[in-house]
Amino acid sequence: MHLSRQEQKLKTRRAIIDAAFSLLDEQRSLSSISLREVARAAGIAPTSFYRHFKDIDELGLTLVDEAGLNLRQLMRQARLRIASGGGVINTSVDTFMEFICAHSNVFRLLLREHTGTSLAFRAAVLREIQHFIVELTDYTMATTGLPYRYANLQAEAMVKLVFSAGAEALDSSTEQQVVLAQRVKLQLRFIANGAKEAAGL
Repeated sequence: MHLSRQEQKLKTRRAIIDAAFSLLDEQRSLSSISLREVARAAGIAPTSFYRHFKDIDELGLTLVDEAGLNLRQLMRQARLRIASGGGVINTSVDTFMEFICAHSNVFRLLLREHTGTSLAFRAAVLREIQHFIVELTDYTMATTGLPYRYANLQAEAMVKLVFSAGAEALDSSTEQQVVLAQRVKLQLRFIANGAKEAAGL
């Protein structure tokens, strides 16, 4: 079966993105990966790279967008699991931990570029975190009756706490991750209860 030109282009673009993600690990950040390395890992000529991305920075921004999107989609799935009878905090934390174990390079990218040297990457990660906070604020208002101000403050505290726990989970053993998840669940309950109390609910 022959792929159309557009399909082939999308397939190659996907191969470049996947190759870049595979090169990221605990030692490597976006800024330390070369265009040549990405092209080699994707199985294309370096010149072909430019048909898909202006430069390595544009690829980096695409990776940040994709990492955030992957995580948001996963948390939406968690909300579906919650709707079918799972506890909000337990299900969300378990889903998040599963994501980190399965996609450590994707999460590592968000974490590292959040405080990295590139202003563009930092801004892109902040945008992704903000998307999370907005979605969680809306969800909280819809499910708890908290007014916007309190729901937003709660969402921001929760997202920052979970991201911080994710950083710890990356380099933890399975046993340590279980203990960490329990601790985070308890801390999230403190935040949720505090928000309700502050709002007089």
